[in-house]
Amino acid sequence: MTLEWEQIVVDSADPVALGRWWAEALGWVVVDDSPEEYEIRPAPDRLPGLLFGLDPGAKTVKNRLHLDFRPVDQAAEVTRLLALGARHADIGQSGDEPWVVLADPEGNEFCVLAARRS
Repeated sequence: MTLEWEQIVVDSADPVALGRWWAEALGWVVVDDSPEEYEIRPAPDRLPGLLFGLDPGAKTVKNRLHLDFRPVDQAAEVTRLLALGARHADIGQSGDEPWVVLADPEGNEFCVLAARRS
């Protein structure tokens, strides 16, 4: 296969602010900090990255693509992300799921999963 996954592109009203938020949330590094395209990666030479591009339109519906994260301690990670500015998001979940749905400061949903079962 000759394809390499480079990045996920996220439309954003403020790419710099949202990119900074995700960089802090993930502990990633900034590799491009231009106002129109703000890119972060796990390390400067590691892929894939997240690229936040300028789109002044308002988000109006649930994301068709979202990120899932599996921390060691779900409750601690949810608390940390909420303290950074995430918020709980209702996308129609029943409430019995083993994951927590959050939204970043621009409303993009993502899930914090429970620990893997042994």
